[in-house]
Amino acid sequence: MLAGIVVVTAMLTRSTAGASHQAIRRLMLVGFVVLAAAAILFPRLLTQAAQLLGVGRGADLLLYGLTVVFLGYVAASYRRMRQMEQQLTTLARELALREARDVQGGRSADDGPAARGGSGLDRD
Repeated sequence: MLAGIVVVTAMLTRSTAGASHQAIRRLMLVGFVVLAAAAILFPRLLTQAAQLLGVGRGADLLLYGLTVVFLGYVAASYRRMRQMEQQLTTLARELALREARDVQGGRSADDGPAARGGSGLDRD
């Protein structure tokens, strides 16, 4: 199980996010690694923590914690997806407006960026 934690840690540290977001992510990752290793090496600590919080067993506390983390991940993924959808919509509108201006300016649709060998996203 400890090897699995090491693999997950290595995968999560490869991020391309901004500096502040990446710093927060790494701090949370360190916390995860410490807590996961402690739960594996000292299972009684997890049971004692669960009993302190009013939960019967350490495994139940772990399940509740993972549920909360999963819901947070789903919410963050949803926000990220919505942001990417909005960016895609903005880019599509910009491209459509640019092509419409080109057609009005006397250039035909066949003379567009794609016909000239471009991707359609580069500026004229």
